[in-house]
Amino acid sequence: MQSKVNSAAAGAKRAFDWRKYIVYIAFAAVFIIFSVTLHDQGFLSSMNLMNIIRQTAMISIMAVAMTFVISAAEIDLSVGSTVALASLTTALTLDAGYSLIVAVLVGLATGAAVGFVNGILVTRVAIPSFLVTLGMMGIGRGLAMWITNTAPVPILNDQYNFLFGSGDIGPIPLLLIWTILVVIGGHILLRKTKFGRETLATGGNQNAARFTGVNTAKIKLLVFIGSGMMAGLAGMLYAGRMQSGRFTFGEGDELSVIAAVILGGTSLFGGVGTVIGTVIGSLMIGMINNGLIIMGLDVSQQMVIKGLIIILAVAFGRKTMKR
Repeated sequence: MQSKVNSAAAGAKRAFDWRKYIVYIAFAAVFIIFSVTLHDQGFLSSMNLMNIIRQTAMISIMAVAMTFVISAAEIDLSVGSTVALASLTTALTLDAGYSLIVAVLVGLATGAAVGFVNGILVTRVAIPSFLVTLGMMGIGRGLAMWITNTAPVPILNDQYNFLFGSGDIGPIPLLLIWTILVVIGGHILLRKTKFGRETLATGGNQNAARFTGVNTAKIKLLVFIGSGMMAGLAGMLYAGRMQSGRFTFGEGDELSVIAAVILGGTSLFGGVGTVIGTVIGSLMIGMINNGLIIMGLDVSQQMVIKGLIIILAVAFGRKTMKR
């Protein structure tokens, strides 16, 4: 009888692994702490909460795509520079008198082209993705500086600025709507489609995936193209929000994007991914930034505290982070 009780207890313990929910626990804990300590400084005001959403929208969108890249056991360090490049190609297209639709297509094509080059070099030339995308990070930023001689390109198209960053529908910012659409699409793609299953299989065990008929090279190429396109979309949203294209957009974003993905529960070693967790991780990083700014901490102190929180959250995270 005792053995049955012990067996049932062990089964219950296995059924509920709190480590799987560490990002949600950490998010709730940080939110409560800031709500209590900063309630009289406007942290809980609707305006501030919407500002957090606006500030994290682009990171969340890129992080959704990065979830697929890391789930496939690869990494993309070029997303920040792709943001800058896409913002400028979009702005230049509008400045040349082309329509909004053409400008959007150019921005997405810019991101897709960067992702395609990354994917080809990784899958065909067999260069590690860390090195490929590290090099592309420099190339993309350099091109963004070169094509306009570091000058910003203003966007005077009010319709574009409204739709891609500056607009609100009632109290709801359009940046939130863009984020929701990408998150829903990413979640369905990862969890409900053959492509999502094959992405996880590729990252989990590439050789086994090949033996079961998965074209792992094609999967990796597609996840890099998707990452580039979402970085292109993020660049267009930055441009719409700031009403200009600039080579400085996206600086350092690759670190925040990767941190959000890992913090959310996606394994850095591939094979395990969660879009919902990624978005919670992104919002948590944005909330920490916002709360520390309201507290009046300087940039160096913010970096130290944010880094400690992320390290602690990941350290107590899923065991699948290890092999």
